[in-house]
Amino acid sequence: MAIQVGDKAPDFELRDNHGATVRLADYRGHKNVVLLFYPFAFTGVCTGELCALRDNLPQFVNEDTQLLAVSNDSIHTLRVFGEQESLEYPLLSDFWPHGNTSRAYGVFDEEKGCAVRGTFIIDREGVVRWTVVNDLPDARDLNEYVKALDTL
Repeated sequence: MAIQVGDKAPDFELRDNHGATVRLADYRGHKNVVLLFYPFAFTGVCTGELCALRDNLPQFVNEDTQLLAVSNDSIHTLRVFGEQESLEYPLLSDFWPHGNTSRAYGVFDEEKGCAVRGTFIIDREGVVRWTVVNDLPDARDLNEYVKALDTL
């Protein structure tokens, strides 16, 4: 079951598409976090969602908010994907141990071996304030993220 509104967001430590270590705890007390899980780089719906975020980046990466996108791809795959699509926000690899962070948030599909489309808006105190989980083929509505961020 996915993490619910009001739950403390599970901390994690993952490497980004440039090999840097990113911890959720590093944002505590400083920024709200939009934590977005997606199945795989280079797939149609995922690419569309991540490029839509890129095209609206000031709403998701600013002095109050940080966007973190997580997939079960390797950092090498994410590096090429980020460069190809000009994605200038962290693409985090939940590759190994495979899916541990996705499982902690309750969005790992054991049969398919990847995360479903889960999004969690986490406040500065580390509490989940909004969430949506969609099945693999169903894209998310970015306008809903903006509305949720406006309430923080």
